[in-house]
Amino acid sequence: MRLDSSAAGVFPISPTPFLPDGAIDWASAEKLFAFYDAIGSDGVTVLGIMGEAPKLEPGEALQLLKLAVKHLAGKPVIVGVSAPGFAAMRSLAREAMEAGAAGVMIAPPNTLRTDDQIAVYYAQAIEAIGTDVPVVVQDYPLITNVVMTPGVIRRIVSENASVVMLKAEDWPGLEKISTLRKAQGEGALRPIAILVANGGLFLDFEMERGADGSNTGYAFPEMLIDVVRLSKAGRRDAAHDLFDAHLPLLRYEQQPGVGLAVRKYVLMRRGLLASDAQRKPGTAMSATAKAEVDYLLARLARHDKRAAL
Repeated sequence: MRLDSSAAGVFPISPTPFLPDGAIDWASAEKLFAFYDAIGSDGVTVLGIMGEAPKLEPGEALQLLKLAVKHLAGKPVIVGVSAPGFAAMRSLAREAMEAGAAGVMIAPPNTLRTDDQIAVYYAQAIEAIGTDVPVVVQDYPLITNVVMTPGVIRRIVSENASVVMLKAEDWPGLEKISTLRKAQGEGALRPIAILVANGGLFLDFEMERGADGSNTGYAFPEMLIDVVRLSKAGRRDAAHDLFDAHLPLLRYEQQPGVGLAVRKYVLMRRGLLASDAQRKPGTAMSATAKAEVDYLLARLARHDKRAAL
């Protein structure tokens, strides 16, 4: 299936499981993708920033994608294809689509500064991979150092028909979501899906501002699914109550540098990963940090039994 502007719900960002020796843990990858499908994910994203994509060999990346497509049969799989050059981006994008991906995600390089530079970059990237490939624009200035104004996002969307989704993870980004939805309502922006990220830190209010769902990682993606469902059902207090219960762990997992280690540690505690290892270079949690996470899990379990590990 091909990704389009009607995409909605929760697309967890999948980490890449590794064994302590740095080899990919294929058994854990199978278990993880099956888990995402079983809990009701609407799709999944692989080879993103938190998927340690730059550490993978091309063959490993393609095999990981094929596993995701296998276990989420009938659900869209988005593949991160950001690369320094268009040749590598085109190669991965075309191979990914041939392997069953629904679309690709492209983040801008950190050398872009002006709106014209950003718009031209996306036009050139889309020309390189092919205008038939559905594209997700990743707006993540905290990592890329590229600031995308609502105006340049509108320009990218209007100039490139294959752009169907915005992965919105500006911070703060609530007003940007409102501005884009207002432009859509006024007919100044064609419909696009807006899925939000930032580790889920603002999901409660992002849904109220008009987001269609979540495209991020968290050790309890079921919470993201529940918050999106409750928000769409108009059950505001229930959505906020559940979100608030998870917020301390969510915040801890969002720490720059160590966040992926925290996420993998909790996923290991949940039995979804055999190891919390990262492929080098990577970070590791101290014994004190693990004890703090265990404490947060125990507190969360009082409100959400899924955290009773």
